Amino acid sequence: MNRELPHLNIRRYDFTDLAVFLSVVESGTVTLGARRCHLSPTAVSLRIKRLEEDVGAALLTRDHRGVYPTAAGSVLVEHARLCVAQIEQMHTDMLPFSQGLTGHVILFANTNAINSYLPDDLAIFFERFPNVRIALEERTSHEIVSAVAQGRADVGVVAMHTMHPDLEFLPYREDELVVLVPSQHDLSRRERIEFAECIGCPFISLQSGAALHTFLTEHSQRLGRSLDIRIQVTSYGAITRLVSSGAGIGIIAKSALIGTERGVAVLQLDELWAKRDLRVCVKREPSHNNIYRDRLVSTLRRSETRDSTPMR
Repeated sequence: MNRELPHLNIRRYDFTDLAVFLSVVESGTVTLGARRCHLSPTAVSLRIKRLEEDVGAALLTRDHRGVYPTAAGSVLVEHARLCVAQIEQMHTDMLPFSQGLTGHVILFANTNAINSYLPDDLAIFFERFPNVRIALEERTSHEIVSAVAQGRADVGVVAMHTMHPDLEFLPYREDELVVLVPSQHDLSRRERIEFAECIGCPFISLQSGAALHTFLTEHSQRLGRSLDIRIQVTSYGAITRLVSSGAGIGIIAKSALIGTERGVAVLQLDELWAKRDLRVCVKREPSHNNIYRDRLVSTLRRSETRDSTPMR
């Protein structure tokens, strides 16, 4: 039995018209906008007129100094920029396929994995499969589990012990969070410390949005307190250097320590959640076959048998 599809009231905007409109707005005149688009001013004016007819409102206002977007035009500018940027990103993403790309894998991982073991393991993967591309994004472990379960990520690397009916969690690496304090700090004589004792000290933290920053912020809030964040940086290495300078204390993954950290004392974080045993997270029954997803998982699993110290 044939069923008619519901009518969708979708206007068919011309992408070139949107690009021309943006060019005119950014140039400030129809003439300069036309030159950037390699069109005549008359052709550009016709395209903008057609766009105004599609929108049902005037998009540009003119005076002796040039052209400016109307209120409706300003709204269209933002949407048009998003459209153009999305098309450009689509072109960028598709380009490797025309150059011999054979596979694509979406990998979500937590801060620990990205800053320690994962770069070396991905290097091994790319040696074997140079024409495969991996889209790597940093997320918290809870976000990663959700993304893999929903099919938004092919593979996840998480630091949590949980159960999910649709997912399989495979051993990857063992890790833990440690506290770094300046070697001259009063706490440097300690071997272990609880998180609550750290909160009163100025913190060197990863930037807002980083998985570890979110994780530590949530734990401090559960204690009814807030971290005293003095500086935010982009890497574990930067945290270590700033702690060494005496700027504050920090918490990083033990696996990210290079060796003997000058000017830094490393304290064990006396919390159950400090243990960050990493797991590879995949769907038990994926919706589509992806041989390179499976090969990436195999590469990560084989790394479990190698030395647990990341190569530097």
